[in-house]
Amino acid sequence: MLLNTLLLALRSIRRNLMRSFLTILGIVIGVSAVITMVTLGNGATLAVQNQISGLGTNLLQIRPGQRMGPGSGGGTAPAFKDVDADAIATQIGGIVAVAPEARSAATLVASGRNWSSSVVGSTNAWLRTGNWALGSGREFTDDELRAGAAVCIIGETVRRELYGTRPALGEQLRVKKISCEIVGVLASKGQGSFGNDQDDVVLVPLKTLQRRITGNTRVNTLLVSMADGSDATRLKASLTQLLRERRKLAAGEEDNFNVLDTKQLAEALSGTTKVMTMLLGAVAAVSLLVGGIGIMNIMLVSVTERTREIGLRLAIGALEREVLLQFLIEAVVLSSLGGLIGIVLATGASIGLAAVMEVPYLFNPAVNLLSFVFSAGIGVLFGYFPARRAARLDPIEALRHE
Repeated sequence: MLLNTLLLALRSIRRNLMRSFLTILGIVIGVSAVITMVTLGNGATLAVQNQISGLGTNLLQIRPGQRMGPGSGGGTAPAFKDVDADAIATQIGGIVAVAPEARSAATLVASGRNWSSSVVGSTNAWLRTGNWALGSGREFTDDELRAGAAVCIIGETVRRELYGTRPALGEQLRVKKISCEIVGVLASKGQGSFGNDQDDVVLVPLKTLQRRITGNTRVNTLLVSMADGSDATRLKASLTQLLRERRKLAAGEEDNFNVLDTKQLAEALSGTTKVMTMLLGAVAAVSLLVGGIGIMNIMLVSVTERTREIGLRLAIGALEREVLLQFLIEAVVLSSLGGLIGIVLATGASIGLAAVMEVPYLFNPAVNLLSFVFSAGIGVLFGYFPARRAARLDPIEALRHE
C-alpha cells in the first residue's frame, strides 16, 4: 500500500513539473542559505584561530600601559629594558622563550629600489616566540647580538620587493643610515589576524636597533612563549609580581603594564564569529519557513483541483488514511527534493565563496544532515493540514464538484 501511495504521489508531482519546481524553490534557497552561511562562518572561525596562533604558540605579550589600545597610558608608562626579559627567563618556570622587542618604521634601500617597512630589534628568541622559520640563511650569532652588528634577517615581502627573483643572502641592505648584511630570509607566513602583512619585516639585533636606528634603549614589548601544559593563570600572576618588583610599584599602585594572552584573544574572536554564524544561520532559516508556507499553499490548491479525483477514490473504497498519506507523501517528497538540491547548491557555493574570501572550506556533515531532516520536517508540518482536508472530503460532495 505504501509503495502504491508513493507512486501515486510521484505521478501527481510529475504532471505539474513547473509548479512543483516553483514550490520547492523556497526550500532550495533556505537550505542552501543555511548551509552556506554556517560553512563560511566555521571557515572564518578557523581562519581567525589560525591567524592568532600565527602570532605565537601560547604567547603572552607584555606592554607598558594599563591596557591595550588608545588611551592606554603607554606614552607615560616607563618602557621595559632587555634585562627584564633575562629576569623573566631565569626566574619564572614554564617558559620556552622570552624575547624583548623594539620596533621602528624605516625606509629600506637596495638595488636601486626603495621600500617602507617595519624594523624589529630583538634576539633569536623572537623567532621562537612568533613561530617563525628560516626559509634560508641563519640566525644571529651571540657575538653579533652582543656587539650590535650590522646584520639583518628579512621577510619574504621585503625580499620580493627589493630583490625580485634574485637571492638576497649576503646582499647589503640600507636601513635608514646604516648598511647591514642579510644573513637570513624568513619563511612566508602571509596575512596576519588584523590584515597586516607579516612578511613585511626586517629583524636586526636589539642593540643594533637601539644604537644605530632609534638612539634609545626602549623596549616596547616583551614576548613570552609558555610551555605546553603550563598554568597560564599562575604564570601570569608570577609575571605580574616580578615586573611590579622590577618597576618598583608600591602595594596600592596599579600596574603600569598589561599582559595580553593571545589564546584568550583567539577564544574571544572565535566566540564572536560563532555568534555571528548562528545569527546568520537563523536569519537564513526563516526562508525555510517561507518555503514551507509555499508548499502548504500549493498543496491546498492541489486538493481543490483534484477534488473529484479524491471523491472518486473515496467512493470506490479508499480509506481516509490512504488519501491523507498520499498528499502527505507529496509534500514530503517536494520538501526533501528541495533539501537535496539545496545541499548540492550550498556545497558549490561554499567552495567558491571560501576561495574568494580566502577562508578554509570545512564540510560539516551534521549541518547538512540537519538541514535535510529539517526540510523533510517542513513537508510533514505544512503538508499535514492540506492532506487532512483532502482525507475528510465527503465523497458525494466531492463527486459533484466542478
